[in-house]
Amino acid sequence: MPAIEVGRVCLKIAGRESGEKCVILEIIDENFVEVVGNSVKNRRCNIKHLEPMDETIDVKSGDVEAIKKQLKD
Repeated sequence: MPAIEVGRVCLKIAGRESGEKCVILEIIDENFVEVVGNSVKNRRCNIKHLEPMDETIDVKSGDVEAIKKQLKD
């Protein structure tokens, strides 16, 4: 299973946005991360509600729109 890390693309598996892809922007603590995606609002999310995928995105710029564009491609 891929590690939970900044830039990791994940699939939400719980909640209203389940089935949607998102990217980890920040690790808040051992249970929560901040995520954003094309149809996922920028918010904190429980790690248990995410399934990490093999791909990663460079999020060092902090530009949410650029991250969403990379996720779309």
